[in-house]
Amino acid sequence: MNHPYLPILAFFGVALAVPIGALVLARVWMTLFTPIKRGADKNALYECGVNPLAERQTRFHSQYYLFGLLFLLFDVETIFLLPFAVAFLNLSIGSFLVAMLFLLLLAEGLLWAWMKGLLNWRSHA
Repeated sequence: MNHPYLPILAFFGVALAVPIGALVLARVWMTLFTPIKRGADKNALYECGVNPLAERQTRFHSQYYLFGLLFLLFDVETIFLLPFAVAFLNLSIGSFLVAMLFLLLLAEGLLWAWMKGLLNWRSHA
């Protein structure tokens, strides 16, 4: 009765039981020990200890999000450049060409963002 897939089945069983058990225990704890508090104060808007000035959240221009995504993209790409910078003197010609191709693609992405106006903070309206 020693099946070869029994350890894998046990692994998947435990992998499913642990998070589901944690969620069930959290729900039981919430219903038994945390009473639901309803009221105007509980449902009021609250942000960082300061009462909000407006009734709803303000909308941000999508350019902020694009700028943030560009920042993350170029930040991660600089992490990929770090090994090339550390081993620059010991690189072979192939590795050097790969690094230059990577830099070319990085510059192309920056030029594309610049041409699309994603780095321009002036209002177009």
